[in-house]
Amino acid sequence: MDVRKNTIGASFIIYIIMGIFTILAIYPLLWLVIQSFKTTQEYLTTSKLAFPSEWHAENYSYVWKIADFGTLFLNSVLYTTVTMVVTIVFGLMASFAFAKIPCKATKLLHGLFIIGILLTIQSILVPLFLVEMSTNLLNTRIGVLIPYIGLALPMAVYLGTDFMDGIPGAVIESARIDGAKYLKIFSSIILPMVAPVAMTLGILTFTGTWNEFLMITILTDSTASQTIPVGISKFSGALASDYSRQFTALVMGVIPMIVFYVIFRKQITKGVAAGAVKG
Repeated sequence: MDVRKNTIGASFIIYIIMGIFTILAIYPLLWLVIQSFKTTQEYLTTSKLAFPSEWHAENYSYVWKIADFGTLFLNSVLYTTVTMVVTIVFGLMASFAFAKIPCKATKLLHGLFIIGILLTIQSILVPLFLVEMSTNLLNTRIGVLIPYIGLALPMAVYLGTDFMDGIPGAVIESARIDGAKYLKIFSSIILPMVAPVAMTLGILTFTGTWNEFLMITILTDSTASQTIPVGISKFSGALASDYSRQFTALVMGVIPMIVFYVIFRKQITKGVAAGAVKG
C-alpha cells in the first residue's frame, strides 16, 4: 500500500513539474500573439501584460503587404526545403562511403569535411561575398542555397559517419555477395536504418536555415531573394521601432516552425527515441 502511495505521489510531482515547464514554454508565445494585436502606442503606454483595449487584426494584413511576406515566405520555404533534402541525402551518402566503402583517401576526405564544422558564418562572410560577386551569384537564390548547403553538410557527414560506423559490416558484405550495388545497399538497407540521424539532421537544418539572418542579409539586397527574418527586421530601426508590427511579423515567422513540429512530432519522437537506444 505504501509503495502505491509513493508511486502516486511521485507521479503527481512529475506532472506538476511538467505542467510548470509547459506553462513556461507556452506563455511567451501567447504573450507574443497578444502583443501583435496592439498598436505600438498602446504597447508603450500600457502594461505589457494587459490585453489590447481594441484588437487590431489589420496588423497582419498590413505586415503581409508592406513587407511582401508572400515572397519572403516562399523564399524561406524554398531555401529550407532544398537545403534540408540535399543535406540529408548527400550527407548520408557521403557518410556511407566514408564508413563502409574502403578507400585510401577516406581519412583525408572525411577530415576535410569535419573541418567545416569549425567554420563560422562570420569567418567566411568576406571571402564568400567576394567570390559570389565575381561569379555574379549575389542577390540570387542559387547564391544563397550553395553556402547554406555547404555549411550544413559537415555536421551531416559527422553525425552520419559516426552512426554508420556502428552498423555491422556483415550486413554490407551479405548484400554485396548477393550482387547488390552500393547505391542499392544504401537506398534499401542503410537508409531505413539511419532514420534517427536523418530526422535529427532534418530538425537541425530546418531550424538553422529558417532562422538564418546574417548571411541572407549580406548576400541579398532585394525582397525577391530574401527570407522572413529579413522581413521581420524591417520593422525595427536604429531610431525607432514599430513594435506591434514587429510582433506581428514574429508571429507569422514562428507559425511555420510550430506547424512543422506538429506535423512531424511522431517522427521526431521516434527518431529521438531510436537514437537514444542506438547510443
